[in-house]
Amino acid sequence: MSSNSVGVPLAWVNCGVKALNKADLVDVVAKEAGTTKKDAETVINIMMETIIKTVATGDKVTLVGFGTFEARQRKARTGRNPKTNEPIQIPAKRVAGFRVGKEFGEAVNKKR
Repeated sequence: MSSNSVGVPLAWVNCGVKALNKADLVDVVAKEAGTTKKDAETVINIMMETIIKTVATGDKVTLVGFGTFEARQRKARTGRNPKTNEPIQIPAKRVAGFRVGKEFGEAVNKKR
């Protein structure tokens, strides 16, 4: 597998698409790992399910260099109904959050 200076597989950089959807990601992972698309999709699905289940229980998932997935608590607040401009109460809730890792942040901020 060939990589650039921040360890990103070149197939990801040179795949010619502006946004990767899940099917595109499966194709790239299968190609870079030298495996079938079915196996790559299985691994991606298990990874996503594991992250979702872990964060849903309140724990964090940290992938060093990539980032951290975590649940965050939003406080209750007063908002406005856009149609009537009436104040409404927005209840407190937990939301999924992602904090970018150092290598990921550097790769995004790198001058092209």
